[in-house]
Amino acid sequence: MPARSRQTTSSAPADAPSQSVTPELREWIIAQAQAGFQAPVVLQSMLDAGWREDVAAHAMEHVLRDHLEALAVQQGQPPASRVPEPAVGESPLFIDVGDRQVEVLMSMAQPRVVLFGNLLSPEDCEALIAEAEPRMARSLTVATRTGGEEVNDDRTSDGMFFQIGENAVVRLLEERIAKLVNWPLENGEGLQVLHYRPGAEYKPHYDYFDPAEPGTPTILRRGGQRVATLVIYLNNPDKGGGTTFPDVHLEIAPRQGNAVFFSYERPHPSTRTLHGGAPVIAGEKWIATKWLRERKFE
Repeated sequence: MPARSRQTTSSAPADAPSQSVTPELREWIIAQAQAGFQAPVVLQSMLDAGWREDVAAHAMEHVLRDHLEALAVQQGQPPASRVPEPAVGESPLFIDVGDRQVEVLMSMAQPRVVLFGNLLSPEDCEALIAEAEPRMARSLTVATRTGGEEVNDDRTSDGMFFQIGENAVVRLLEERIAKLVNWPLENGEGLQVLHYRPGAEYKPHYDYFDPAEPGTPTILRRGGQRVATLVIYLNNPDKGGGTTFPDVHLEIAPRQGNAVFFSYERPHPSTRTLHGGAPVIAGEKWIATKWLRERKFE
């Protein structure tokens, strides 16, 4: 509540000469969070007690993250994994990926969703479609019951997979993605291209592999869990076809050359990464999808 943000916390532990994060400081930060104090109030209390701002901010971030992770595991959630993270902490307008300046159009923290612009040129998009179109077939999804693939009535598109680095335009895109999200190129699955005609859609789903399914251990041998997704728009549908995030009431409009990135640190609905491809109402939609794994994909 607004009134709570004007309250003062209990006195922060006095700073030590080394400005180290002591057990007493950890306990105090957690206690203030549990009492409902907002981060700026807690930070100011630490500054008033003599803590340097950089040390205080670092302590708050890591102590609270570790505390929330411990609570999640206690509640039976899978442990969190390290995830790709674009360099958007200082709100840049662009990210340099070597041969291109990619625009940062929107960034959300919970869930982690970033909308990029100008990842691909119109010529890049057209080249990907041209390479993919002769190889399109009814899209399959991973069958976590068996570890194989299957036709899924929730996904009414045509698709195909490129091998990693299969041709020049695929290699170029994979290199850009690795730089854009700070993740090893070899940790990515092969690029998938999908084609949605009018009425086609992909109903809301999660991209991680459900640990409770019997086929998941087999899938994980190839590179561990999926930890992030990049959906790249290769054309402009006339109407419909957005990428939806129902848990946060967000819809990303498909625009040629743009891409939406989202990550999920654990295979659990608490990540709020439920998403789908809304039905195409008019025209057609072409996208490329890149899934990123914990480790090298083999």
